[in-house]
Amino acid sequence: MADQDHPFHDRHAHGLIRVATATPYVRPVDIAANVAGIIDEARKGHERGADLIVYPELCVSSYAIDDLHLQNAVLDRTERGIDEILAASADFDPVLVIGAPLRRNAKIYNCALVIAHGELLGVVPKSYLPNYREFYEKRHFAHGRNCQDLWIGVNGAEVPFGTDLIFAAEGLPNFTFGVEICEDFWAPNPPGTLAALAGATILCNLSASPITIGRADDRHLHCRASSARSICAYVYSASGHGESTTDLAWDGQGVVYELGELMRESVRFDLHGELCVVDVDTDRIAAERMRNQTFGDAAEAHGRPEDSYRRIVFEHHPATEAKRDVPDLIRPIRRFPFVPNNAQTLDEDCYEAFNIQVDALMRRIQATQAKSLVIGISGGLDSTHALIVASKACDRLGLPRSTIRGYTMPGFGTSEGTRSNAWKLMEAFEITAEEIDIKPAARLMLEDMGHPFANGDPVYDLTFENVQAGLRTDYLFRLAGHHGGFVIGTGDLSELALGWCTYGVGDHMSHYGVNAGVPKTLIRYLIRWTIRTEQFLPVCSEVLDEVYHTVISPELVPAGEDGEMQSTEELIGPYELNDFFLHHIARYGQRPGKVAYLAWHAWRDASAGEWPVDFPEEGRNEYDLATIAKWLEGFLKRFFGFSQFKRSALPNGPKVSSMGALSPRGDWRAPSDAVADVWVEELRASLPPGTLED
Repeated sequence: MADQDHPFHDRHAHGLIRVATATPYVRPVDIAANVAGIIDEARKGHERGADLIVYPELCVSSYAIDDLHLQNAVLDRTERGIDEILAASADFDPVLVIGAPLRRNAKIYNCALVIAHGELLGVVPKSYLPNYREFYEKRHFAHGRNCQDLWIGVNGAEVPFGTDLIFAAEGLPNFTFGVEICEDFWAPNPPGTLAALAGATILCNLSASPITIGRADDRHLHCRASSARSICAYVYSASGHGESTTDLAWDGQGVVYELGELMRESVRFDLHGELCVVDVDTDRIAAERMRNQTFGDAAEAHGRPEDSYRRIVFEHHPATEAKRDVPDLIRPIRRFPFVPNNAQTLDEDCYEAFNIQVDALMRRIQATQAKSLVIGISGGLDSTHALIVASKACDRLGLPRSTIRGYTMPGFGTSEGTRSNAWKLMEAFEITAEEIDIKPAARLMLEDMGHPFANGDPVYDLTFENVQAGLRTDYLFRLAGHHGGFVIGTGDLSELALGWCTYGVGDHMSHYGVNAGVPKTLIRYLIRWTIRTEQFLPVCSEVLDEVYHTVISPELVPAGEDGEMQSTEELIGPYELNDFFLHHIARYGQRPGKVAYLAWHAWRDASAGEWPVDFPEEGRNEYDLATIAKWLEGFLKRFFGFSQFKRSALPNGPKVSSMGALSPRGDWRAPSDAVADVWVEELRASLPPGTLED
């Protein structure tokens, strides 16, 4: 079996469903042309590997034909057009959701028809008919609100009809979708919400909303809100240019949202047919619903809709042999899930993160009536950011910066560069600054322990490192007691995830862990945001810029003969990968094999995809699958197997990230003595053979 044919590379195996919004070429009442346009977009979707295509409202007849919907000739030709689409769909993989007017019991309904592989699976009528502004639907159509457990005849075939239908793919448990039509999602209680509560992970909206100034934003608002509130993917397709007639115009807006996040948007006002294609993560949606007990409670409060909805099962057709060139993933995956690519969103996130930390620290200062704030200043990223937060907290409380007592404590591996930066920082921020050389005390402790280093042997083991880390924390605690204050911890969320801290009397412990909710990849941006927004004087910004470019190192081991300093990331893996793993595993509980799949797509090609704004070219790394798998396995062992006992004894610290935090009192509760075998086994079983060494 070739590597690319391995199940690891099948997006369906990871719960990823390719959806598309279609804006076909149409003309008012030109049903033959409309049918041809619908089939043409279906063919394009088939070639691009789509699983589900959502068309605009009434696209077979076209929407803006007013009283012509009451003409039997139009309705007869519409049904024949549906037959043509059914025949053509037999050769296509995707499920089609098209709009058409249909007659039943001397009434006309504005309907969504769900078609799969030559079969009409079911028909969903529109629940809410607008009759305001430019809309006069009640003049032509009957509402479908009371249509449940019914059937409808279409070209001699009886098919399920009603608002009580959801559609489910056989063999793909989370590929389940419901349908609502245009005005339905403007209703206070949208029918799509009930379909979601009944189990639909994807909601489809067929729309013919004409365009006016500001309406595109309204659609975004409703789609985003629906996908967030109903914990689903929301696929919205509005009529395009061909509908424009008389007094109105249409723009062909197609959008796909997932859990409140915009995944893709079509080009509006396109003169030709268009597909907007993206892969949505139905496993992620299902995982979020499992975590959100409110969602389950709402289903129960509404009388368990899954019991009242008819579940229409269809056979899922995977990509055919003829489509080997279909991309295996069409989905925006942020390399840095904690750092938005968009400049405005990044600025907003940095503003909120910084102020959450500052506000939380201010409250702790007020509550303890502390006379001093004690921080160990190493000249690295984390302690620098803690100093920034403490300085702003003092400024806002009207306390002199001298309230902050900064201590740089050089050890055996401290470089002159970080020591110099530590002093520059303390002087620029005008805090009380002192230096304590811990080497004599460390030598004495190592000698008392009988450690080989005391006899001149270059043994730089874990004990050697922890003696220094422990002494620094010991000094800080005693200094805090001596000066009537408390110790501000500098360790960040990423370090806590990996257990990259010395337990107890070490950098694991403090009186208040101000960075405990901030991942390493975001801390760099917070420092840069502090510079760019001129939070402090220029002299401070100059030093912060030097720190920003510092290599991450614990500096506990002396530099080698070549002058190379100890590198944290060479030992535990790149923080940019570890933060990626942390987000997808801790936040969404994704399977490790899927996380490897997503990481490979995000990181395999530095020239592809988006990077956060102003990300330096020289820092744009890429990783092959073997490298990703290696560090992911290490992450799993550290996160699940080695480090929970440290997180179980964390000091207080503010929750900052949308992922949550790892406090045992909040978002992450786990036993201290678990093993990582389950996750490691799943990862190894999912990867192509030979990816990881035995």
